[in-house]
Amino acid sequence: MEKVQERIESHIDTLSNYTATPGRGTTRLTYSHEDLLARQYIKEKMKAAGLTVREDGLGNIFGKLDGSLKDAPSVLVGSHFDSVPNGGSYDGPAGVVAGLEVAALFTEYGLTPKYSLEVIALIEEEGSRFGGGLMGSRGMTGLLAEEDFKALKDKDGITTVEAMEKIGLDPSLPKVRDPQTVKAYLELHIEQGPVLEEKNIPIGVVETIVGLTQLEVTVKGKAGHAGTTPMDRRSDALVAAAGMITQFPELAAAEGEGTVVTTGRLQVYPNGANVIPDQTVFSVDIRSGREEHVQNVIQKVKELAESYLDSGLEITVEQLLYIQPKEMNKEIVSLLKEKSSNLGFPSCSMNSGAGHDAMVFADYTSTGMLFIPSKNGLSHCPEEWSDSRHIAEAVQILFEAAIELTEAE
Repeated sequence: MEKVQERIESHIDTLSNYTATPGRGTTRLTYSHEDLLARQYIKEKMKAAGLTVREDGLGNIFGKLDGSLKDAPSVLVGSHFDSVPNGGSYDGPAGVVAGLEVAALFTEYGLTPKYSLEVIALIEEEGSRFGGGLMGSRGMTGLLAEEDFKALKDKDGITTVEAMEKIGLDPSLPKVRDPQTVKAYLELHIEQGPVLEEKNIPIGVVETIVGLTQLEVTVKGKAGHAGTTPMDRRSDALVAAAGMITQFPELAAAEGEGTVVTTGRLQVYPNGANVIPDQTVFSVDIRSGREEHVQNVIQKVKELAESYLDSGLEITVEQLLYIQPKEMNKEIVSLLKEKSSNLGFPSCSMNSGAGHDAMVFADYTSTGMLFIPSKNGLSHCPEEWSDSRHIAEAVQILFEAAIELTEAE
């Protein structure tokens, strides 16, 4: 256990160095130079654990320990390795590192799986470079069409294909993976909230991941001089956007049952101090454990947008992402609880308020997810921290579960 904990700390520390913002958190955008450095490290550690390494046409990384059954499906263990801008060292990498350590334990104990074990490191879960999020898992499971993937561009107009080729990845490799080749998917993630720490429980077994949608609202008005355009002659795109955004907390509260609405991105054009804004574009992130709440809020956002149309504005509401609430596989939930109990680690059932690759895999294969505590409930910031002891305990649970799922001997 201590050896595993030390290795986990070493992995996390090394990966945290691959950031575009040293001293200001982890900024590791997909297909960036920092992605390449992290990628090389992950592949090197996969090889050191005796795994056969490959990448797909999205840049997802797979390290495979071959099973004795020919052409049998694999058990996947992993998470993502991209980050939000100025994020932390644990969101994503903790799960990739857990996968590496599960594979390392298989090798150390000389275990031969019947069903192959694969460690997986996924790209662009956060959506920080190309938008939408969950790109590695959506592409791999066929939810992101090839032409849609190729059409994606970052804020500088660089396409996914251009960005991949710049760091030596091959976008022409197969992207979609046949679900018949996957037996199960297991993911460890930091909680990103305060519940486990407050309860002093080291392991959360996720039962449901909330549904989420991301809308993009574009408000078009008319630019004008800040000093010479009378107040009653203005079509101010920012005033309208602000009016809508300030009403979102009330929409969420009216739905209740933990429904949340967030605007985290707002762009103002032409963005001059003495120019009336003629266009604003803002995000609306809506989440709930019940799909009807998500649908209700989408409708209310559209109605709110329509109520501003009579002020000489054009408003469009585009849905960038829509994912239904996802239940984890009941048998795997039971298996994770059983292994946690057998190892003497207290656990509790939880719902995830954040989206994860596991929610994409839930429709594709038998999926299970573990949470470990986040210090002060903080995430997506440089202060994000989780105890390596908790990661090591989760590795033990995943290792025991993987032995059973791969029928290792």
